[in-house]
Amino acid sequence: MLVLENILLAPLTTFKIGGPARYFVEAKTIGEAQEAIAHSRSRDLPLFVLGGGSNLLIADAGWPGLVLKISIPGIDQKPGHDDNGSVLFDVGGGESWDKFVSRMVAGHYAGVECLSGIPGSVGGTPVQNVGAYGQEVSETIASVQVLDLRDNQVRELCREACDFSYRSSIFNRTERGRFIVLGVTYALAPDGAARITYPDLKRHFEGLEPPTLAETREAVRHIRAIKGMLIVPGDPDCQSAGSFFKNPILSEEQHEDLNQRAATRGLTLPSYPALESRKKVSAAWLVERSGFAKGFGFGPVGISTRHALAIVNRGGATAADVLALKDQIQQRVEEIWGVYLEPEPVLVGL
Repeated sequence: MLVLENILLAPLTTFKIGGPARYFVEAKTIGEAQEAIAHSRSRDLPLFVLGGGSNLLIADAGWPGLVLKISIPGIDQKPGHDDNGSVLFDVGGGESWDKFVSRMVAGHYAGVECLSGIPGSVGGTPVQNVGAYGQEVSETIASVQVLDLRDNQVRELCREACDFSYRSSIFNRTERGRFIVLGVTYALAPDGAARITYPDLKRHFEGLEPPTLAETREAVRHIRAIKGMLIVPGDPDCQSAGSFFKNPILSEEQHEDLNQRAATRGLTLPSYPALESRKKVSAAWLVERSGFAKGFGFGPVGISTRHALAIVNRGGATAADVLALKDQIQQRVEEIWGVYLEPEPVLVGL
């Protein structure tokens, strides 16, 4: 295990924001991860676990303790099928998520094709139950291999134990800070059909034959690129943490109140059923109708010119700049619509 000092974290994130880590370890094996944990404990160092750096905002002061970057590789197919006829793949937590999706689509395994183009590592996907364009990773996760920080032991958690819900799991909720994701086992359908349920995808393929997995992946990446949600080096709209706010999920009463507020302004609220009797509404719609148009901003920080939910680093932005814009958006949306927008990225040292 190699312990480095004063490593700048900004280059390791898609936001390109963040100060230095006092100590830094990149673990490419489970043993190295365990050794790093033991090292941090023996020196009473605060620990932060870094994956692909795609869904977080790091403080300008950086991290005062040890940053552990999980870089465990591997995409290995298990022999046979599970009880549902799916094929199981063990994937290291440090693997690129989009590389894994590309491999699965090329092999004609269905279940993650709509999650194409999402930046970051495999290890981050179960934490927030990553989802997009009609799919969530919880639909294909069979189990998650974790390092339990209570005793520095490796455990295998089944899908049910992860208690997945919208952008949520035990890893960012009830057991936040307890587990480090080392790897994930996915169950994918061989020669399965592409999932075409999301409105953007339906419009893309309207009037055409049912698309292949490869065509679906290409379409998703194309749509993400149009919205500035595909990482393109040199594109300022891509220096972000993706969607900065979650789509609010409201009760019937909250939803009715929001509908009335919209009606008084001559607007129709777009929404769709989510989570049984609760309603999921568009955070982007709320942001844009609170005075924050695409391209809004000040100085080095702003909103993407292509997606109202992406706060972007236009060049030289600090974490303080991002937080100032975040606070302004949240306050204005709550004043006008009575809805609190919950941030989606992990805020580190803030």
